[in-house]
Amino acid sequence: MNASGEELAPEVRSILDAARGRSGGENRVAVDPQSFPDAVDAAAADGRVPVVAEVKPTSPTTDGERDGDPVELAEGMVAGGATALSVLTEPDFFGGSTARLERIRAAVDVPVLRKDFVVREAQLDAVAADLVLLIARFLDAEDTDSLADLHDAAIGRGFQPLVEVHTRAELERALDVGAGIIGINNRDLAKLEVDLGTFERLASDVPDDVTLVAESGIATEANVRRMREAGADALLIGTAIMNGDVQTNTERLTTATDVRPADRRADTTTESTTR
Repeated sequence: MNASGEELAPEVRSILDAARGRSGGENRVAVDPQSFPDAVDAAAADGRVPVVAEVKPTSPTTDGERDGDPVELAEGMVAGGATALSVLTEPDFFGGSTARLERIRAAVDVPVLRKDFVVREAQLDAVAADLVLLIARFLDAEDTDSLADLHDAAIGRGFQPLVEVHTRAELERALDVGAGIIGINNRDLAKLEVDLGTFERLASDVPDDVTLVAESGIATEANVRRMREAGADALLIGTAIMNGDVQTNTERLTTATDVRPADRRADTTTESTTR
């Protein structure tokens, strides 16, 4: 079971078990990041949907692998209007690597998210990035560091933590640690099922001063509009961009709508630590 007491899908359980055994970096990382909230605001002011385009060679939920130089793919996404990039560094199930992230981050001028299954502080030191993913569902267990400790450790290194949640309880934990960037994952990692209604049910509980990202299941212009109307400041999109010409796909989704995100609740008891 995970920290929430729920069974995980076998594929996810295998990924998490591998992550728990992965070492960290030899030296403490210090990051001078590009501001993700500022990039989101700039894209919206320019009339673009803020999209975090994901360089994803493969995954347990997709068929096959995507060939092509990852730097060229990343540059195509940025040329198509991507506000930021997400780069997989998980090696065993997603075909990612820290070396690939380093190459991409050196080649583009947008914030780069390290997407991995980080469960211990030392693993933060594997590579520098502008943002790092912390998955609430996988933290606070006996054999992982706590979400609060990892969030603080990430900020101490200069990272902007993107705290991923799927349930209201996980969202409350993210807000309690002062997360300034939160991603709501429409994919249930217990069943690997996708429901865009997950974002719609939780978004109104996120304060307006938090940068809110909709994740998973966003494939069409209609999906983009639906998430923006529900309050998404930005959208993380992988498969729909990777399947085909990445620049064309990114352009299609970043220009899918001129809908601004709906106002969420204004009063908050937590203070953003990344703005």
